[in-house]
Amino acid sequence: MTRDEGLGRRDRKKRQTRAALAAAALRLVAERGLDQVTVEEISEAADVSARTFFNYFATKDDALVGDTAGDRERVLRALAAVPARVPALTAIRSALSGVIDEVEGDAALWLLRMQVVMQHPVLLARLVSGNAETEQAMVEALAARTGRDPDDGYPALVVAVTGAALRTAMVRWATGGGSRSLAGLVDEAFAAVAAGLPDPRTPGQFGATAPGVHPTL
Repeated sequence: MTRDEGLGRRDRKKRQTRAALAAAALRLVAERGLDQVTVEEISEAADVSARTFFNYFATKDDALVGDTAGDRERVLRALAAVPARVPALTAIRSALSGVIDEVEGDAALWLLRMQVVMQHPVLLARLVSGNAETEQAMVEALAARTGRDPDDGYPALVVAVTGAALRTAMVRWATGGGSRSLAGLVDEAFAAVAAGLPDPRTPGQFGATAPGVHPTL
């Protein structure tokens, strides 16, 4: 099921407007640069008013970096739905599936987003901040899931390592222009983590066996 399925007409229209504003913002900033694009120009390109823009985004930067809060809630809900018996690493990979599928389903927009963000450090810092909030929420969720204290190191370590695996896969995907499957690259990164990051010169190097691997973390 796609993200829009099951939504009413009004909600689908709102989602479409939000997506159109984000696409317009990214396209204009990629063409002109961050400081040469205004909210009014973004709104005009998306065929809405500036007032409508502010119904969806507080700032221009928010339109550029994506819905980090929405993605965070989706991943947390998905993690809560994974059976408790599933190992932590596999559970997190499963929880990320919906967001990864959405990125691949809108690859052109996400490739442009990553290009724009990497070109403008202020946007990268904003994205990192949003990811930090997500990782903290994931630490708390994983601690509750495993019966561990959030401060004992294990939940934070698992979340940090899996976050790095996801970011590495995203960068590889973007650098390759989306030519490889993002889901496959994420599986490969998670498999490497589950295997203990063996030296690549060692025979029997990890393969893309995630998400069914059993982590040793």
